Amino acid sequence: MTNISMPQSVLHPMGKLQRQVQSLVNSHKLKPTDSLWKVGLLFPDRWSYWKQELLDFEFSMQDPIQSFLDVETWEED
Repeated sequence: MTNISMPQSVLHPMGKLQRQVQSLVNSHKLKPTDSLWKVGLLFPDRWSYWKQELLDFEFSMQDPIQSFLDVETWEED
């Protein structure tokens, strides 16, 4: 039997952050209704980068975390 390897798709950096935030929601460190700025409390060393990325995707720091988690694909123009 032949083993065919499928290429791994590369996860967009926002997808990686999304997984981390989902994990924090699952562990009850964040709530889906919390504002996005609260993510910065848990990632202080990288927050300036992530905040700019969120703003680039037209998120507001007052948007609920759930709106960020609801994004299905991350594509840049």
